[in-house]
Amino acid sequence: MRGRLSYLLSKYSLTPNRDLGQNFLVVPDVIERNVERARLNTGDTVLEIGPGLGFLTSELSRRAGKVYAIEKDSKMVEILRREYDWENVEIIQGDAVRLEWPRFTKMVSNLPYQVSSPVTFKLLKMDFERAVLVYQLEFARRMVAKPGDRSYSRLSLMVQARADVELVERIGKGAFWPRPKVDSAVVVIEPKPRPERIELNENLVRALFQHRLSTVASALRKSHHMLGLDKKELKAVREALGRVPHAEKRVFQLSPLDVLDIEQYLLSEGILR
Repeated sequence: MRGRLSYLLSKYSLTPNRDLGQNFLVVPDVIERNVERARLNTGDTVLEIGPGLGFLTSELSRRAGKVYAIEKDSKMVEILRREYDWENVEIIQGDAVRLEWPRFTKMVSNLPYQVSSPVTFKLLKMDFERAVLVYQLEFARRMVAKPGDRSYSRLSLMVQARADVELVERIGKGAFWPRPKVDSAVVVIEPKPRPERIELNENLVRALFQHRLSTVASALRKSHHMLGLDKKELKAVREALGRVPHAEKRVFQLSPLDVLDIEQYLLSEGILR
């Protein structure tokens, strides 16, 4: 694979675009393990974000019935279309954060790091069966952190409200070209059955985690503007905010069910609209 990489770099005088987060995963064993983790069959339609030079895409095309690969870099799109003759791969040029995604059953990607958050939040709103994604290690750790953990964040809570998530492998810098500054990790995401998913008010979650080290009552007061309350309205509901469920917990200790309790209380009091 490194030989193929050198050939393509030389042929097209390529310089990776750091602004687009181009760090190519070039270790065949890691790619193979990620494809295996996806549990693909010919009935699957796979979405890949950031196919780069097509190393992962080639493996996906061998296992899945259909592959959609979204690539922002026009030069990469040109290379993919020239170098490969995949019959079941459709290359889509554009920004995966802004584009409407085609329907898919599984996602397998070495994500450009700067779109990790928006792509993940977008994914969680989709119907899919399984995702196998490569993230920066610290981002992956936040995804799987539990309430009370040092890394627990808005990301942790929103992901775990809707999906089961597992960090399954750490990947060193040497597995990529060019070498990134940090290690990476593979995360497997499976949506929870619909009756078990917890749909939370995103404005409330943002308001709380804007002050993740504060108590719940204090965080809500500090972020009242994010709940649509002006200072006069805050004064009127200050006492009610003191009675909110889990009022004395620190925000980073809240589980998705705790936040749902808070949301239902605020709705019943007419504070959250």
